[in-house]
Amino acid sequence: MRYYFLSLIIFVPLFAWDGYDYDKDSYVEIGKDNLVRSGKDIEYYDYNDSQYKDAEVQSIQDNGSSVEVEVYDYENNEYRTFEMDK
Repeated sequence: MRYYFLSLIIFVPLFAWDGYDYDKDSYVEIGKDNLVRSGKDIEYYDYNDSQYKDAEVQSIQDNGSSVEVEVYDYENNEYRTFEMDK
């Protein structure tokens, strides 16, 4: 009997994920317990405000040396783009 497995790639950081928002000139950190996938809510830490914030992931794009994560920030009713370290 043969078994075949389908693997699904889902990005869940094992550690906090560091990045930068160039539009806001702010460092951000996505916590390790967040499932970073389009349509999912995440919590991130904004170092400019020294606050945790909730956002919905709009898109994720691998740019080679970094990952661009576009989110919708519920608190400020705005879209933000984070350039995350790889």
